[in-house]
Amino acid sequence: MEYLPIEDYGVVGNMRTTAHVGLNGSIDWWCYPRFDSPSVFAALLDPDRGGRFRIAPVCTGLTSRQFYWPETNVLVTRFLSPDGVGQITDYMPVSGDLSDADENCLVRHIHVVRGSMTFRVECFPAFDYGRDSHATRIGAHGACFDSPKLSLGLSTQLPLEREGSGVTATVPLAEGATSVLVLRGVAPGAECGGGVDEERADALFRQTVAFWRDWISQCSYRGRWREQVYRSALVLKLLTYRPTGAIVAAPTTSLPEDLGGGRNWDYRYTWIRDAAFTLYGLLRVGFTDEAAQFMQWIEARCHELAPDGSLQVMYGIDGRHDLPEETLDHLAGYRNSRPVRVGNGAHGQLQLDIYGALLDSVYLYNKYGTPISYDLWTDLRRMVNWVCENWKREDEGIWEVRGGRRHFVYSKLMCWVALDRGLRLADKRSFPAERSRWETVRDEIYEDIMLRGWNTQRKAFVQSYGSDALDAANLMMPLVFFLSPTDPRMLSTLDAILRSPRQGGLVEDSLVFRYDPDIADDGIDGDEGSFNMCSFWLVEALTRAGKVDRGRLDAGRLIFEQMLGYANHLGLYAEETGPSGEALGNFPQAFTHLALISAAYNLDRALVGKA
Repeated sequence: MEYLPIEDYGVVGNMRTTAHVGLNGSIDWWCYPRFDSPSVFAALLDPDRGGRFRIAPVCTGLTSRQFYWPETNVLVTRFLSPDGVGQITDYMPVSGDLSDADENCLVRHIHVVRGSMTFRVECFPAFDYGRDSHATRIGAHGACFDSPKLSLGLSTQLPLEREGSGVTATVPLAEGATSVLVLRGVAPGAECGGGVDEERADALFRQTVAFWRDWISQCSYRGRWREQVYRSALVLKLLTYRPTGAIVAAPTTSLPEDLGGGRNWDYRYTWIRDAAFTLYGLLRVGFTDEAAQFMQWIEARCHELAPDGSLQVMYGIDGRHDLPEETLDHLAGYRNSRPVRVGNGAHGQLQLDIYGALLDSVYLYNKYGTPISYDLWTDLRRMVNWVCENWKREDEGIWEVRGGRRHFVYSKLMCWVALDRGLRLADKRSFPAERSRWETVRDEIYEDIMLRGWNTQRKAFVQSYGSDALDAANLMMPLVFFLSPTDPRMLSTLDAILRSPRQGGLVEDSLVFRYDPDIADDGIDGDEGSFNMCSFWLVEALTRAGKVDRGRLDAGRLIFEQMLGYANHLGLYAEETGPSGEALGNFPQAFTHLALISAAYNLDRALVGKA
């Protein structure tokens, strides 16, 4: 059984789904036709049962490199050997036309640049996470794989041979030679292959490159670290489900937060709490169309409130509410990290912070985008009144703990945000609202946090009422304007978090842990790595505090630039960074790339004196 490190993958996609391509030329994760569809290739979770589509040279002394075609999501995997240089260019065609029939396919283009190389092709689908068997048919110009729910066609001029339930080919190619393979959905029983028109393949490549370059050219960011900001923006676009505008938290499931442990979750859904960060990030760097489309998705969810006016934590990319969680016990899991989960049981949790996140996102969109409608306001008004009635409840919080509900400080903070943004919207637009009630509850929440969320012994805001545990989520206090970034309590909390875990803090070098599970039991066994997005939150908190203390601004810049070194070779981040600097958790994670964009934007402004 072989597992590549998580950081050894690049990602291609078409805003419907993505494919993870390893440095070894193997596609080890691909769900088709959507992000949340069952996998066709899942060697990332089980090399024996998951299925893969690998193309690689057959030779010794081989090394490989990967890079994205500049300003695109077209990935090149280059192989270097004593005998020659060859490469595979992977992409999923995209264009400005949503109905383009050529789009929902995967293209792999082999090219020998210098010398000669023999490539081996192995395509072994494993439908429905490896649960469904399939029939394999080989035709004159390709093969077909027919499962009970899905059929795929592989078109190629290469001579394929059946091997088990898959196909292989071994082909010597001379300098300048090329070959194209295209994998796409087909009708059951369709004719196999049909050949690949290399001219058409070249046209699709040029069309796809032009699409991505045209899109990123709309980015208004011109500050420091532009390449990293552009890559993060391209990742976010890649993780956008084009038909609805929803953005998945990550395109994978069950990549572990702790190797060999059970902290393995399905992130192929859209979290309400990501909304404010998403809209802020998109609007700040000029992507108003994407912000508008995502806002439409948010508004649709607001029209689907529960009878009592409450929201769900997360939704499917198509807006569906039911995301039942199940375990796939037949899969070994990444490096034997079980269970492998699909669906997410946290969708039924009570997480009070989502209301502040949603109200903040609408407030930002109304301010920087387009004024919201009255119909949306009526739903938001119900939501704010629900918060008035429920903010005192215990909940599972932002980290979705499974060890029982508590009075999480961050949840109370975001309830305050919900009331504050509701009042600001009502005043800005002169909307009807229960202003007196909202002001009273908002102030009550504020005083409750200051009284019960502040730990006098630790001289810091803590994770929950009565707790001694720090929580990186409290770094958001100045970012949502609850506290001044230079308030003595905020600065003291910053100093407490900045200490190393051995000293009771949460920071190792630039890496920030969300909390210490030994002190704050979350009901889940095992350890975890540092959370990359929390490092960027720390950068923002230090940046804002740096308005009156240049030392804190310099510290924020140092942490930011150190964090850039924890991206993989392509500039991609997983959810976490492990104890040896390895990527952990689902990959790539949208929230981390959003946090990077926000941190870069505000840090750059501070450094040029515009903040």
